[in-house]
Parts: sequence; C-alpha cells; structure tokens
Amino acid sequence: MSDAARTLLREWLSRQLSDAQNAWLNEQIAVLQKDPSDPALHTALGMAPRRLGKDELTLSDADRADANAALEGWDPRGWSVADAARILLLSGLPATGKPFADRFRALCQTADMAESIALHRGLPLYPDPAALEPQVGEGLRTNMRAMFEAIIHRNPYPRQHFDIHRWNHMVLKALFIDSRLAPIQGLDERANAELARIMCDFAHERWAAGRPVPFEIWRCVGPFAEGPMLDDLARALSSGDAIERSAAALGLSACPGARAANLLRELPELAAGIANGKLSWSTLS
Repeated sequence: MSDAARTLLREWLSRQLSDAQNAWLNEQIAVLQKDPSDPALHTALGMAPRRLGKDELTLSDADRADANAALEGWDPRGWSVADAARILLLSGLPATGKPFADRFRALCQTADMAESIALHRGLPLYPDPAALEPQVGEGLRTNMRAMFEAIIHRNPYPRQHFDIHRWNHMVLKALFIDSRLAPIQGLDERANAELARIMCDFAHERWAAGRPVPFEIWRCVGPFAEGPMLDDLARALSSGDAIERSAAALGLSACPGARAANLLRELPELAAGIANGKLSWSTLS
C-alpha cells in the first residue's frame, strides 16, 4: 500500500472517530508494528467493529479524487469505518518470514462474512497484490452477492490482475447472481470477442426460458457484433422494453459495421439521444 493511500485512510478515520476510538486504533497500529503475529492480528481485526462501530466512512468528492490520485481506481465508497480500519491494519503489517499472500489466504478461510467483505475491498492496497490472485479467484466462487461485489464493484483489482478467462467468468457470474455490471472498473477496456460470444449465448438461454435478458450484456457485445450477434442486437432493439431497446441501441453504436448503423437509423430518436449524449451507459445505469 502506498504511503499516500495509508495517510489518506488514517486521516479519514481520524476525523470521523472519537478520541477514544482513535486512541484504540493507534494502540492497535503500534501493537502490530511490534508484534505482527497472527494472534495479534486476529484480535485487532476482530475487535475493530466493536470498538469503532459500523458507520459508513464519510467521504467528500475531494476525498474520492484524492483516493484516485493516491492509487489509480481506488474508490472506497460504501466502506464502513470498521472496513477502513481493518484494511489499514492489515495493509500496514511489517514484513515477516511468512508471505503476505499466505496470511491473506488464512484470514479468508476463517473470516465471517463482514470481515471477508472488508478483506476483499482492500485488495489493491495490500503488498504484492498480484500474488493474491489465486485466493481472489476462490472468493469469486461465492454465491453471496455482497461478498462477490466486494471483489468486482468499484475495485480496480480485477481490471489490473485478472486474465481474460477469470475476467469473463466474473462478468458472466455477475449476471447469474443478478449483480450489476456498471460498477465494474474496466468493463469497456477489458471487453473482448470471447466475452461477447458468451453474452450472446447467455441471452439465447434466457430467451429460450422465457426470461428477461439483462440489458447490460449488450454493452459487452456491441464492439464485437457481427453476423448472428447483430441478429441478437436487432431482436433486443425490437423489444417491448424501453431500457432493453436503449441498451441495444448503445451496443449498436459501438459496432463499426454498416449493418449496425442501418439498424440504429431505424430508431432515430434513440440514435439522436446517443449522438447528443443524453443516452449513454452512464445515464441508462
């Protein structure tokens, strides 16, 4: 974790916590600097919610800008003060003979749900984050949406460290558990032809089952749409659902082919909204 990020995290906590709470947190930081053993760490992490509370960490727009400047993509919105304290304590551990990735894995195996969420929200702030990827992959197996979203939402870690297979699996699973795609950092940057094909296969499964298709899949399909994929977008464009039609139009607007442009021209109101910026993935989400 960068010194700038640690400084920010401590400042945010300091202004929100009481004097007694700040004294306790400073004491735990000092204890772990002298004794970074597993028992001392488990005690500090376990006591954090009881001693500091579970209020949401209060952040201004300026704070969020400072966070991104300290560490690209760092977005701690939605963290609690307990989350922030746990991450501060864990990220500041002195180096020991045991690799950090091994300690992180052991913590994940014994953590309750709230602690697991905090552990994974802090991923980009830990030492040697690339070494954590195998354990993060295990975390993606969960069907607990809050835990899954701690990894994928507003977290730069997947964008920076997942290979294409892990990335595509993550996006597909998000749809299976009814999680949104918009908060995933790098969704457009990491789009790929294989993911577009997977999204279209998913759409066909939903259509065959008579179930609605999540509108966000067309964001992943549009840049790579050709042949049958354009047929799928045309089907979505003719949907009776206004949001799905808008999403299909946005997908078509990202496709360079002539047929995509022709399909989009069939709905001039949507095409005009895209052209003037009133319709975008941001506004639709």
